[in-house]
Amino acid sequence: MNKNKRAARGLLVGLLILLLLAASAAAFVYISLRPVPASDQPVAFKVAEGTGTAEIADGLEQEGLIRSALLYKIYLKLENEGSSFRPGKHEILPGSDYAAITAVLNGGEGMQRKSVKVTIPEGFTIKQIADRLHEAGGWDAKTIRQLARQPEKFADVLPGEIPDDPKPTYALEGYLFPDTYEFEPDATEEDVVRRLVQETSGKLKSIPDFDNLLKRRGLTVHQLLTVASLVEREAVVDSERALIAGVIDNRLNDPMKLQIDATVQYALGEQKERLLYSDLEIDSPYNTYKYEGLPPGPIASPSLKSIEAALRPEKSDYFFYVTKKDGSGEHLFAETYAQHEQNIEQSKAGGE
Repeated sequence: MNKNKRAARGLLVGLLILLLLAASAAAFVYISLRPVPASDQPVAFKVAEGTGTAEIADGLEQEGLIRSALLYKIYLKLENEGSSFRPGKHEILPGSDYAAITAVLNGGEGMQRKSVKVTIPEGFTIKQIADRLHEAGGWDAKTIRQLARQPEKFADVLPGEIPDDPKPTYALEGYLFPDTYEFEPDATEEDVVRRLVQETSGKLKSIPDFDNLLKRRGLTVHQLLTVASLVEREAVVDSERALIAGVIDNRLNDPMKLQIDATVQYALGEQKERLLYSDLEIDSPYNTYKYEGLPPGPIASPSLKSIEAALRPEKSDYFFYVTKKDGSGEHLFAETYAQHEQNIEQSKAGGE
């Protein structure tokens, strides 16, 4: 075989190899560009704040929404896309092409999955929380109240045992932490309640040396949250929370009735601006004018500040306090009932 024939054959083999490589590459691109199998069930795809397009493309491949992250990156480069991707949760239908996926990630109308944001104020009761959740996200208030009477459903996330005797009106009263939350739009009432209970457990764990402090106080978690709820409803000024917790402690240790108006209001089921003497006669274990000791459970959802105050009460000789009528929210404290009566008169005078 002469040189010309060998050269021609070598050239032919080289061309065949190039053709095979080109065909393989074309087949790879063709297969990779094809959408994944279609489905009418959208996949929730989360884009965190600050996530780059390369990481987003890799995530789409890992979720099985595209076949090739590399080709999607090339597509974004050629189409000058990716700089407007919005953080958040997006619903992407499997089987969507690159253009449709890109439109979703850009926040196309009706394509971005919107979470439900709701704020639970400090001092809210179960009834108020249920109503707030209904207003914010359409969750059924009655179902939430029913779940609040079923602590066994949340035993795995509760921070402590809830006693049955005396039985609280709502077992989970005080266990739904007041804060601002974001929920998935398809979250159930049980999902929502569980999240709020978990937050309470997490907040308690975040308190340094919590277990030892609780042991030193000689309280259960349930009793601690009960005291904290009383502090939450009684204190307005942060600097007085620990002092009011100390007064509650003094009365419990004396022992003498707590005589806290907020517990009567809870027993009545309404927030009255002014209690009548007849209200103080309501026969309820929550009526601390009628019965000594703590009520059966919390009367509201306490803030972390009130929980910490109940955990570390300020020691004093005070047994009484009355609200100043000057709009400050502060109290006048007294060691004896005679001093308390003087403070009441002083408070009335200050409000005139």
